[in-house]
Amino acid sequence: MERLSFTPEDREALAHFLGQLVDTTILTRREIHDFLDYCDLMAPKKGEVIADIGQVGESLFFVLEGQGCLMAQLPESEMEIGKIMPGEMLGEMSFFDRKPREVRLRAGEDTRLLRISRTMYDRLRLERPLLAVLLLEVAIISLDHLYRRTSSEMAQINRYMYRTGR
Repeated sequence: MERLSFTPEDREALAHFLGQLVDTTILTRREIHDFLDYCDLMAPKKGEVIADIGQVGESLFFVLEGQGCLMAQLPESEMEIGKIMPGEMLGEMSFFDRKPREVRLRAGEDTRLLRISRTMYDRLRLERPLLAVLLLEVAIISLDHLYRRTSSEMAQINRYMYRTGR
């Protein structure tokens, strides 16, 4: 996965992006810029694996542009079971519970990701605890979005199956 350097324009755009995710009444623009010092900018191409089945999450990602796809491995192929859209976090489950991934994370199209490694997250927790707490809140919200979207899709499938089974 290609790692990019932050340009001043990238930093400003990323600070704006992050400012939309967190309560800016408790987090200053400077603190948002400081958070970027703990991060990398990544650019996986369409179809590229971001993280694979069986790996323990050593990074978590914000989807800036494009989309992340959650792929289940079938005997002969893989099947998309979910999408992570811009503004959402990717890879947080394995990152926080430190259990091997059960799905493959793949770029659904050319994508830009903001990545924070475990090492940098550990530094963030010590050096900037407020930022770490806000990051956890964003992770909870991201998981909630995924859960609600998946629940809604499952309900639609069940309604479809129930109606056509009569």
